[in-house]
Amino acid sequence: MSDEAAIPRFRRGVKFRFDEVRGQWVLLAPEKLFQPDEIMAEILKLVDGERSIGGIVDDLAKRFDAPRDLIGADVRRTLDDLATRGALSL
Repeated sequence: MSDEAAIPRFRRGVKFRFDEVRGQWVLLAPEKLFQPDEIMAEILKLVDGERSIGGIVDDLAKRFDAPRDLIGADVRRTLDDLATRGALSL
């Protein structure tokens, strides 16, 4: 599991944007397309190359009035998975 002080960044060539044709958020990587669910999209909206994982967790826990440990587990699992797939660096 990733450290809360780590700052996630999209890797070179990776874009996160809203696709008007599909009507949903997409994560575009070289030769890959990820169609994130609503939870993953909310996490990725906060990946700005400056905010730490802990900051992302705090923001989401506050915004959704949810337990921080539950949100934290989801955020770390999502970011770790995307880092393994080559979309993010931590």
